[in-house]
Amino acid sequence: MMTSAIQQDYFTEEAPGCARDKVASVQELARAAAYYRAQGHTVVLAHGVFDLVHMGHVRHLEAARAKGDILFVTVTPDQFVNKGPGRPVFPEHFRAEMLAALECVQGVAVNLWPSAENTIELIRPDVYVKGQDYAGQNSDITGKISPERQAVKAYGGRIVFTDDITFSSSSLINRHLHVFEPRVQAYLTRLRERDALGRALSAIEGIADMRVMLVGDAIIDEYQYAEPMGKSAKENIIASRFAGSEVFAGGVIAAANHVASFCREVKVVTCLGEQDSYEKLIRESVKPNVDVEFLFRSGAPTTRKSRFVAPGHLRKLFEVYFFDETPLEGAIEQRLCDAIAASAGDVDVVIVTDFGHGMMTPKAIATVTETAPFLAVNAQSNSANLGYNLITKYPRADYICIDGPEARLAVHDKFSELSTIVSGPLRKVVDCERIIVTHGERGCIAHAATNGIHEIPAFTSQVIDTVGAGDAFLSVTSPIVASGVDIEIAGFVGNAVGAMKVGIVGHRESVEKIPLMKYCTTLLK
Repeated sequence: MMTSAIQQDYFTEEAPGCARDKVASVQELARAAAYYRAQGHTVVLAHGVFDLVHMGHVRHLEAARAKGDILFVTVTPDQFVNKGPGRPVFPEHFRAEMLAALECVQGVAVNLWPSAENTIELIRPDVYVKGQDYAGQNSDITGKISPERQAVKAYGGRIVFTDDITFSSSSLINRHLHVFEPRVQAYLTRLRERDALGRALSAIEGIADMRVMLVGDAIIDEYQYAEPMGKSAKENIIASRFAGSEVFAGGVIAAANHVASFCREVKVVTCLGEQDSYEKLIRESVKPNVDVEFLFRSGAPTTRKSRFVAPGHLRKLFEVYFFDETPLEGAIEQRLCDAIAASAGDVDVVIVTDFGHGMMTPKAIATVTETAPFLAVNAQSNSANLGYNLITKYPRADYICIDGPEARLAVHDKFSELSTIVSGPLRKVVDCERIIVTHGERGCIAHAATNGIHEIPAFTSQVIDTVGAGDAFLSVTSPIVASGVDIEIAGFVGNAVGAMKVGIVGHRESVEKIPLMKYCTTLLK
């Protein structure tokens, strides 16, 4: 809290005791700004992340101070720094204090919102200052400069762009703070030398008008939080205290929500149970541009996976499945095939998320294989179907995305190098020219008939929850691969998606386009 330069008499010639004395709340800066304006002073506001303060920032803020009499700075709070896992490197209070130590800055606050519009409306600076890299609206991938400009003009203020030497905090952090292990750093350096950032951003932007259809199992992912107390006095079991629960729409629904941020239209065909259908939850969970067609199976529940989780570090203790995994047959199987055939011709990409719970029958597989203009497939192995739900169910695909154990099961090879399996035996059991095999903390292996094999490392070791990470990878990379993008760039984007998804509990949030583009930029600056 401010105790000297601002809080006592707002503006004095006496320097504050230390940098922390210049750190205040946004509301305190707003009151100080009103006071200064009443005294005839010109108030200037600068806003940003300022993760690593460098000479470019110093010159920017000195130039900002020259535009008026009083310079206030607000920093983006940690929770809204969308630069990917591991960022910000420095927490919000450290970033604020570092800026407050600059002589040209009169006061600093941690912002309360993801962007600066509300702060601008509260502080009402005479001049709002941004760096030269925001001067062109097309260069701002966040899209935030336009609403900020409108907020400033609404009360008669003006926006100014400084033009001095610039550095990238992300570039300095990547090159000098050793945030990545040497193998990852070497790989990213090679990508930078080949303009991979431009190609990755173009790949993401290039799928904006695509229409995507997803076919697969709807799953309700339930998290029952339980705090272990100790061994029961009378039984050989661990007693736990209930600590709350969360219920998410998972499976094909979560996959659809991930891709919805990237593509214009998303269609889902899935099957629910008439008993405990969770239809209302699912309809409330889907993004506005996701259209869901439900088929209802009589005498069965919607598949629900109830995981018992220790809160804190989110360690999963055990899980219980509520489902009927017998294959669809008769009228409902025919309705599924009809629904696939009716919509597949109207989209650019069909993505199959096959969890092996009875929906994707041989007849449904034949229909989607015959009608999809571009077919992307994942056939998942899990505790309910291990050894039975293999990618070899699909005679052909244009793109398959599975994990390492699933690839080994498909070719019955436990010990060979995964890269050897991907480039050799796997291509023989499935007619597919584009394959990515995800490999957990080791990243992924991407192969295409046109340009061979690429091993792409993982970009984060900060794993909160792995549920749905493979589905997010599949759903975002499928339209990218379908658009003709180089398989290595698709794998790079997929690993960035996976890194973001493992930082999300369950399906609380989806991977979004702008944060992904910012993360890719952070990695390759």
